[in-house]
Amino acid sequence: MSLVNLQQSLALVPLLAAPLAATAAPAPTVRPNVIFVLADDMGYGDLSCYGGPSVNTTNIDRLAAEGIRFTQFCVNSPICSPSRTALTTGQFPARWKITSYIDNRALNEQRGMAQWLDPKAPSLARFLQHNGYATGHFGKWHMGGGRDVGEAPLPTEYGFDVSLTQFEGLGDRVLPLMSMPQEGEAHKLPLGVASEKLGRGNVRWVKRSDVTKAFVDGALDFMQRATAQNKPFYINLWPDDVHSPFDPPPERRGDGSKHALYNGVVQTMDEQLGPLFDAVRNNAKLRDNTLIIFASDNGPEPGAGSSGPFGGAKGTLYEGGIREPFIVWGPGFVPAARHGSVNTSSLFSGVDFAPSVLALTGTPIPADIKFDGEDLSRTLLGQATATRTHPLFWKRPPDRPGPHNAPFPGFAVRAGNWKLLLNDDGTTPRLYNLYNDPGETDNLAAAQPELVVRLKKLILDWNATL
Repeated sequence: MSLVNLQQSLALVPLLAAPLAATAAPAPTVRPNVIFVLADDMGYGDLSCYGGPSVNTTNIDRLAAEGIRFTQFCVNSPICSPSRTALTTGQFPARWKITSYIDNRALNEQRGMAQWLDPKAPSLARFLQHNGYATGHFGKWHMGGGRDVGEAPLPTEYGFDVSLTQFEGLGDRVLPLMSMPQEGEAHKLPLGVASEKLGRGNVRWVKRSDVTKAFVDGALDFMQRATAQNKPFYINLWPDDVHSPFDPPPERRGDGSKHALYNGVVQTMDEQLGPLFDAVRNNAKLRDNTLIIFASDNGPEPGAGSSGPFGGAKGTLYEGGIREPFIVWGPGFVPAARHGSVNTSSLFSGVDFAPSVLALTGTPIPADIKFDGEDLSRTLLGQATATRTHPLFWKRPPDRPGPHNAPFPGFAVRAGNWKLLLNDDGTTPRLYNLYNDPGETDNLAAAQPELVVRLKKLILDWNATL
């Protein structure tokens, strides 16, 4: 995109003083089942289908080989809670005062954060539930509940019929037993011990390396019951084992280094996801009426996973912190000619997920709901190559300032192929053309001062709406 074309297109783009008004999508002839698998802290370059050299992720790779692999998907925060909030609400997470991971009560208050996602926020699951879907959440939640915050709403209060989470949520949950002694009680992870004391749900302790299996088993049971009742279903399957502490089975510990342990949990997660993928693939009714979507919530922890060709990692607004794998599988919906294809041009993000799924399922949206996301459902199914038209904005987690002598950028905006990063005080612009420079190594700010001014104004105007 040339500078002239970009400036012309930006002139037509609202400054996003408010989110976008939602519009109801035409109802599809069938209502697809949707399974959304969201890994935790997995980098863009970890899956072998995204060039990862260390682990053969056979089951996830097969989804890509039979579906569509996207390379321009961005999450809306480089850390878990706000990223998940964006995927759930279709809105930028800062609108709900969730700008970093939700921690204990005092630290949340210190950082100016909400203790949990406001139940009044738009919720993808709630919309689907009202449209007759069976809705289940299995895996990490991290939008309220845990540590010393025991009064947070349960996941079921956001529209899930059933939930099974871990120590970053309340309700029924699976808590991890570490294979090596840790500080605290026996082999129990300390955050799990704190979670157990909060009550509010049935608690079951299992080996950390089997936690994903427990979530998969729960999702399989839920899927079978929904199918027996002839109800379409939506499932969040959000495994957390790729997040530290890494605790793979003994045979996958390698030399015991951080990177080796990480690779071990990635391979184990892929293996444990296999039975769910096969249960859909091997059932003709489910295979032709189910979408499986795979993504990750943010970039990898430094020293563990891989950001692939991008700089930065978890906690930073460089591409390594926000660019993530995204795979869509659905033989009954994705044209056969697109199976095994790669979409390298369509930009979309976490906030686009909810409105796109609502369109795919023909789910009505209340007139008062406004999304920051756009409906890119036809792009996700390989029926179009449309890209997001409005700019994307980010705020860095306040507790990830970076080194004192080289602070991480505090804001970022992306419009087309251009991306501008600024420090917290609006200084030190870094302007990159991601088409030519995906690694963000060539700062063009000095060469494009007018574009810097234009994009900086977009950031500041957006931040003023929060």
